[in-house]
Amino acid sequence: MEKIDYEGTVWAINHGLPQQLLDHCIKKLTDYGVRKEDIEMTDAPSNVKIGTVVVNVWPYHLDVGRVRTVRNDSYISGSVMTIELKTDPDGNYID
Repeated sequence: MEKIDYEGTVWAINHGLPQQLLDHCIKKLTDYGVRKEDIEMTDAPSNVKIGTVVVNVWPYHLDVGRVRTVRNDSYISGSVMTIELKTDPDGNYID
């Protein structure tokens, strides 16, 4: 399994998603080598620097990106990897 190379905070972008999904997101990121205490759940990261890892959380996958440009309070990130989130027939996360 490929590890996520990062330094400092890993921002996980949450836009009002269910807690079960957010808990599974943290589990998957730790599976990929991110320390739990380095993960920050937020809807708007602050003080983002070039090279920071940003994870967009979706119900069926995580988009892992690295910030490549910062202007004012906005940033542009390029995709590093996509982590698939698997569910059972009842919608419970299983991987």
